[in-house]
Order: sequence, then C-alpha cells, then structure tokens
Amino acid sequence: MKVPKKERQHLLRSLLDEDPFLTDEDIAGHFSVSVQTVRLDRLECGIPELRERLKSVASQHMKETVKSLQTEEIFGEIIDVELDDKALSIFDVTDDHVFKRNGIARGHHLFAQANSLAVAVLDDDLALTVRSSLHFAKPVKAGDRVVARAVVRQETLKNKSTVVDVISTVESEPVFSGEFLMYRTTKKAGK
Repeated sequence: MKVPKKERQHLLRSLLDEDPFLTDEDIAGHFSVSVQTVRLDRLECGIPELRERLKSVASQHMKETVKSLQTEEIFGEIIDVELDDKALSIFDVTDDHVFKRNGIARGHHLFAQANSLAVAVLDDDLALTVRSSLHFAKPVKAGDRVVARAVVRQETLKNKSTVVDVISTVESEPVFSGEFLMYRTTKKAGK
C-alpha cells in the first residue's frame, strides 16, 4: 500500500531519528519506493545524505566522548568509540590522497587514520604516540573506503603507556595494521 507523500516524509524523519545510518536504498525498500523518491523526500525535508548524517552523529559523539583530540584533529571519521577499549573510523580515499602516477594511496594517510584512532580511543586528556610498528598489506586506491578498528590491548602502570592495535580493511580485506605504543598522562588499571 502506497503511503501519501507528506505522511511518508514524516515517517522518514522518525525512521532516521531511530537509525541515522540507513542508506537511501534501505529507506526505499522500507517504503517500497524508488531511491530517487527517497532522495527527493530528503531534499524537501532538509535531511542530509548518509555521509553527512554520519559526520554529524560522529562529530556529536566525538565531542561527548573523546578527550585527547579535537574533532578537527582527527584524520578520517570516527564512528564509534568505547574509551580504553575499542574504536572504529572510516576514511574515503579520493584522488587527492593517491600518487598521480599509479593511483595508490600514500601511506601517511593510512597511518594518520590509524594514529588518530589510537589516540582517540584512550580515556585521557593527553595521549601521544611513543612508537609504532606498521605493516602495509595491500595497496589502497581512490574510491576505496578504509575501515579502521582500534583495540586497546595492554596497559602498563609503571610507565603510563598503553598498546593499541589498529587493523584497517577495505571491503573486509586487511590493507594496513599497526601496533601503537601510546604515552598517557594518567595511570589506568591494566587490562
């Protein structure tokens, strides 16, 4: 049964309030309409596309949660953080991030995403990278979406350091991994 436009737009707002991460395709399936209809409804309602909604939710979550970095200091978009446990970020690779001659992403961008995440996951006002061990497993190209996952592995009370492991994937395939030894200003109980 077809839902009238005004009612569908009202329901669209409610649906996205519950789950801001729904794609236009998900919404189209929910209302049994075309993706183009969803896009027009979003425009009329002033609802941004998924990417902008993700940024908004992530930015708000960052302001409420992350202590060690300001939003503008993050490379990539942090989607989820459980302080002193784990965190998740995404980075969409564009032509600006790759070498012109071969189209492969420059390594410092993958490092910047992973390092930002290693700092952000720590529940501390100051967290600094002391040392990192990196492995680039597979080339990343323009158009790829890099998903980085950080896990706090070990904390040492003696020298106020924490080890954070980060694994970055593209379409679930590992492309980068790093072990980050992080200095922090406060001592935390070991994990």
